[in-house]
Amino acid sequence: MNEQTNGRSVASPLWKHDDELFSIVRNELYTAVVGDIMDKMGLQRQFLPPQIQPLQSDMFLVGRAMTVLEADVFSEDPSAGQNPLLKKPFGLMLEALDDLKKNEVYICAGASPSYALWGELMSTRAMQLGAAGAVVDGYSRDTKGILQLNFPTFSYGRYAQDQAPRGKVIDFRVPLEIRGVRVLPGDIVLGDIDGVCIVPREAEREVFSRAIEKARGEKMVQQKILEGMSAGQAFAKYGIM
Repeated sequence: MNEQTNGRSVASPLWKHDDELFSIVRNELYTAVVGDIMDKMGLQRQFLPPQIQPLQSDMFLVGRAMTVLEADVFSEDPSAGQNPLLKKPFGLMLEALDDLKKNEVYICAGASPSYALWGELMSTRAMQLGAAGAVVDGYSRDTKGILQLNFPTFSYGRYAQDQAPRGKVIDFRVPLEIRGVRVLPGDIVLGDIDGVCIVPREAEREVFSRAIEKARGEKMVQQKILEGMSAGQAFAKYGIM
């Protein structure tokens, strides 16, 4: 097996690099089938909270996690406190945004869900950099603008209250934990109408190879059922349902 480098996928007979893998995922996979495979592999805490949903039902994202750590702030006085980072209007948010790379997902957590962590101008910059989407453990805003851009955005929903006086990014490209789900930089983030799941980088080759096989098998089973085979017969023969 080839080793991974710089967060890129391990080569497989089915794909050689991230662009090929992500193309297959977009065309053939979805969160349910990938989650089923991870369950069978013992990776049973990989789905983010169900409150995190796409702003529009047809939004789909797959990419590498660019993790962002947010923290609440409680002072209206920018000179208060000892940490110079907290004197900046958004902390390190602008630096994190500008550091996005092609096929990366801005995934932000750590704050209380009382203000928006993503918006239209952030989406515009992320698109310019080739990012795949945004996932926030909280709200997003500027919804009409994001929908016009058609930038894949997953959040708790729409809420205009700004992060500027309420929260700041304190670090990025660091480990996150979202409701018990560990997210490391470079993990694969997959989101669709049914939610968002995290595929650990060290397991991605097996997860996606098996998920592709299962998804293709499901299409065959569906065809057999359409041709008259019973659900019991289909499961007995193919082990898929």
